[in-house]
Amino acid sequence: MDPLSRILSLYPLRTALDIRCHFGAPWVLDQAAVAPGIAPYHLIVGGAAWLDAAGPKGAALQLQEGDIIVFPKGSAHRLYTDDAHRSSPLRDLPGDHPVQLKGNDGKGVVTDILCGQFIFDRGASIALLAALPEFILVRTAGRPDFAGLNALLSMLRFETDGMRPGASAVVSQLSSALFALLIRAWFEQAASMPGIFALLAEPRLQPALQAILDAPEKHWTLSDMAATCHMSRATFARLFHKIAAATPARFLMQTRMAQAASWLLESSRAVAAIGEAVGYQSEAAFNRVFKRCFGVGPGQYRRTARAVIDNMSSKSSFSNTFV
Repeated sequence: MDPLSRILSLYPLRTALDIRCHFGAPWVLDQAAVAPGIAPYHLIVGGAAWLDAAGPKGAALQLQEGDIIVFPKGSAHRLYTDDAHRSSPLRDLPGDHPVQLKGNDGKGVVTDILCGQFIFDRGASIALLAALPEFILVRTAGRPDFAGLNALLSMLRFETDGMRPGASAVVSQLSSALFALLIRAWFEQAASMPGIFALLAEPRLQPALQAILDAPEKHWTLSDMAATCHMSRATFARLFHKIAAATPARFLMQTRMAQAASWLLESSRAVAAIGEAVGYQSEAAFNRVFKRCFGVGPGQYRRTARAVIDNMSSKSSFSNTFV
């Protein structure tokens, strides 16, 4: 498995695409901040809009068809068109569709937007979310290298046009692929990468990154990691910290804890077995490190995490956060 796929597999998420907007200009769509671990996103599948990522007083960005904007930190934002001060109220539209339709009485050019959210486990995804910026903007128009992402957008637009047999299942499956394609496109488009993603862009550290991700349970020493990159311990440690803003030991610990949290959520394996599988021979040692990372022991984490995720999902509907 390539490093990006491996990193993304360590941080499972739930996805939802639940709103399609048909807004005639002028219009304004305000979204309030949402709970940590929920990342709202918008797909501009037709027309254009302006974005204020920091509220009404923030610098505006122009969005066009094919743009994807996601807010990993769940921050408040506003989408709108020119003359927004004359906008008409937004309302639910009738019809049988796999998503909720929203519209207005604007008579101008129509903007077509698909809206949803990525829902992360707040504990397990701390390292991933910390490495993501306040918002990610990917522009797919005129990018043949983003053909897969463009095809996904087209399919989502088609499937949400009406209630075809299996449409809800198809939309759910397609939206599940969106995050990985989005992150890959962002990685290829961005001038620089933060945190753990910066390691993916540094060829000198690729051997160590791949080795750690392939076998986080191994008894890694700094010398072992440095040897995979044919560097001295000091050179490796200095370069790793410069690129990732973290020590190799911290990255290893985060990788182990993310894998452990994923297994706790998805399997019924014993805590001791999971601890051993991520490199801890002592259950007590595993419990100490896990509690230091997540604030609770692995047993309590397993008992409460699914309920927390379900609760986050039930409160994340855009119908409750659109103003």
